[in-house]
Amino acid sequence: MSVAWVFPGQGAQTIGMGKALAEAYPAAKAVFDEVDDALGEKLSTLIWEGEIADLTLTANAQPALMATSMAVVKALAAEGFAVTGADYVAGHSLGEYSALCAAGALSLSDTARLLRIRGAAMQSAVPVGVGAMAALLGLDFAAAAEVAAEAAEGEICQAANDNDPGQVVVSGHKAAVERAVEIAKGRGAKRAVMLPVSAPFHCALMQPAADRMAQALADVAISAPIVPVVANVRAEAVSSPDLIRDLLVAQVTGSVRWRESVLWMAAQGVTETWEIGAGKALSGMVKRIAKETVQKAVGTPADIAALKG
Repeated sequence: MSVAWVFPGQGAQTIGMGKALAEAYPAAKAVFDEVDDALGEKLSTLIWEGEIADLTLTANAQPALMATSMAVVKALAAEGFAVTGADYVAGHSLGEYSALCAAGALSLSDTARLLRIRGAAMQSAVPVGVGAMAALLGLDFAAAAEVAAEAAEGEICQAANDNDPGQVVVSGHKAAVERAVEIAKGRGAKRAVMLPVSAPFHCALMQPAADRMAQALADVAISAPIVPVVANVRAEAVSSPDLIRDLLVAQVTGSVRWRESVLWMAAQGVTETWEIGAGKALSGMVKRIAKETVQKAVGTPADIAALKG
């Protein structure tokens, strides 16, 4: 059996996530405490008792989801499931930071601060209402990329997330994305829907955020990961700290090549994925991409107990 630990991205956040872990495992509670200290605020209070509208703000959701994932990592370690038991780690968009932190490439405090900067920079890169994203269901990546190119009409419209064989997200100027939705319907898409997001992630409009991340990452120590990290923009494992730094900058404007990443891991012999943190969205995607793999969502004490059998 070959296992990959995969880490969720934005959209998986829920009020109360990680609370049961923090109550059951001192090492998990310590993660939330350290993130609170790194940010100089009680993010944990927002995560466990706040309003979902506040938690969903990009600058909060990103460090909050990472903290929850890392709390699971520490709880797993307390039960004898070390990250070194995984053959690969990978994360969807911001989840790549969680994967890097889990693999020891980034410290927890640095990861929290980087994600706060990343979230704020992505939010402020484009004025509200100027950009948008839409999910095209039932089209493969090549077809979705063609739709995006046709819809652009001189504006930005890119295939941003290659999530699974039948779900591609496009991102760019709002009018262009709206055109893409209509074109996709005419091209046989089962559904094409605008997404309730606050900014057009993973497209060229995010260049100001990429520039900000280049500055922030230049000042952060990155170590070689103890487990190979499959990078979003490469869809293969990377281990060089300098390359990781460059790819984290490229990731802000680049496509999330999740489908290809999962296929690459399957080709290396991965037979099981553990989704580490909030939700089960990635497990669903993996199931549709690599049907032979087994998926396990690990986000609660009960999930960890199930692993122990």
